Amino acid sequence: MVASRRPHRLNAGKPRRLWLIRQTPPFERTANERRRKGRRPSERLGGKLPGTVRAAVRERAAQDKAWSAAPLAERRGRGCPLIVIEGEIPAAGRGVPGGLMLSTRQRRAFACAMTLALLGAGLPSVAAAADDRPDLSRFHDQSIKWSACPGDGLPDGLQCGKVTVPVDYAKPTEGTLDLAMARFRATGESRGSVLLNFGGPGGPGVGELADGGEDFMGLTNGYDVVTFDPRGVGRSSPVSCGEGTDDSAEATDPGQDAEAEAEAESEAQADESDDPRAALEVLRKLAADCAEHSGPVLPHIGTVDAARDLDVMRAALGDKKLNYLGFSYGTRLGAVYAAQFPDKTGRMVLDGVDTLTEPLSEQGITGAQGQQTALEDFLDWCTEDINCAFGQDSRSAREEVLRLIGSLDEAPVPADFGMPFSGQDLVGAIGQALYSKELWPALSQALTALVQDGDTRGIMSFYVGGSSLPHRDGGLVDEGEIPLDNLPAALMAINCADDPDRPTADQVVGDLDRLRARYEQASPVFGRYRLAQALMCYGRPKGTSYIREEVRDVDTPKMLLVGTRGDPATPYRWTTETADRLGPSAVVLDNKGEGHTGYSSSKCVHRKVDDFLLYGQLPADGSSCGSED
Repeated sequence: MVASRRPHRLNAGKPRRLWLIRQTPPFERTANERRRKGRRPSERLGGKLPGTVRAAVRERAAQDKAWSAAPLAERRGRGCPLIVIEGEIPAAGRGVPGGLMLSTRQRRAFACAMTLALLGAGLPSVAAAADDRPDLSRFHDQSIKWSACPGDGLPDGLQCGKVTVPVDYAKPTEGTLDLAMARFRATGESRGSVLLNFGGPGGPGVGELADGGEDFMGLTNGYDVVTFDPRGVGRSSPVSCGEGTDDSAEATDPGQDAEAEAEAESEAQADESDDPRAALEVLRKLAADCAEHSGPVLPHIGTVDAARDLDVMRAALGDKKLNYLGFSYGTRLGAVYAAQFPDKTGRMVLDGVDTLTEPLSEQGITGAQGQQTALEDFLDWCTEDINCAFGQDSRSAREEVLRLIGSLDEAPVPADFGMPFSGQDLVGAIGQALYSKELWPALSQALTALVQDGDTRGIMSFYVGGSSLPHRDGGLVDEGEIPLDNLPAALMAINCADDPDRPTADQVVGDLDRLRARYEQASPVFGRYRLAQALMCYGRPKGTSYIREEVRDVDTPKMLLVGTRGDPATPYRWTTETADRLGPSAVVLDNKGEGHTGYSSSKCVHRKVDDFLLYGQLPADGSSCGSED
């Protein structure tokens, strides 16, 4: 799930910017294939071939010649010529997907497709397989025009640009969208670009690089340091759910929702809200609202499409290989890229490693447990200060936090942006601030202002929500037009697009009490909030199974995975589990420190990551950085 971004040291108290394969008959050959026809069959198929395959190719050539000499009607009647490779073509009902019983015509078509697919899998230079893929050359051949980033207070040297990608990679001519990009130029001899993703999902990269770029200046010794707002995020066709973003949290605890709305809702509406099925209708309506406010990017917002965007950016930047540093959710994005484009993967670092296999319901429990531990650590620290909003006893401070959340859920206080600030808004804000100890002083001050003066401005710097008009034309939006709820809306949309589980209403209702109990046991503070996220995909289209089933055993150069022992968002075991899944290419660095990700909090991790990206110096698998390094 990973509802977080990489924490950085700069501006800790400052509000964040929100931002079936078919064989081509001879008379349908493409010009490219005709140009190669004069070469020997073995050359056309990529060089020297085994004897069995050479014989098959000679047979194919004879069949092609006979086909070309035959009348057109007779050609159509014969079907396409077959290429027989070692082994047999599956017969009907055996070895055919789903064990289908096929007609003679269907068997011929299936066998033709199957043999070509087998040949294409072993010999990727076969033209017919490539010819069926959409042409993306106009996207890969584009040039990025860089200029100084607009706006006040931005760091010197920060340049902005954009890259154009298809909305739907299966239909690249039917609409495009622009992705906002930013970079710091290399100060030394450049070996190309290193592309950064700061996490989320839903976190915009341009604002993060502007605020925390100091952390990456060492990498400019060898790279242009580049980031981007992913599709549906920030200035890149941002998604929104209108005013209903927070309805999912209310839907998971309908009794409290009825109490909070008692003065405004009728008794009948309150009775209806006690029905879990009515709560599911809230989630279904939320999904419809998100579709209404988000435009055409929403069905194509998942990580599989975002990874293809990475490859367009790699090509547009002029890099033969993608060098990449991804944090938190950015590790999922990097792993998917490595699975899709192993031959284009360069030096890759994944810090704060996300799971590739756990369903959202289990991810939520893991996240709730991690955040509860981090909260208790924060309260132990806070209560040592006389100015702590919850007193000087850590045990009673935990009870005070629960009371404050409950009171705000019952009676939200006015906040900026013309919206009420509820207890679940507070939970979301605290959860974001707990990802880095360096944010704890600012969190303590914000909580004191909230408790003593009802001032929400400080705490709102960690949490936002809101609404906006839909954005549909695919161009970049101005920063002031980014929906206030873009981050949580994108978080929901991307996680759901990546998750294939869609339990029925009966299944959800039957399991809701058990789930609620497990979440509350995991965390009395964060349980309800995390349960809302776990159920957020109800009413949305089923997501892809590609990540769970296909992202494994990647054939790439060595990549570095950093796991932090005290990470409240991405537990260390996810690092080792993902490394095992990715296979021998994955090298694990064990950071024994605290906080979410290690690059910004550990000098040792920072040094080892930079040494790998800049010089290719990879630490030994299983080596560690101490908690004080």
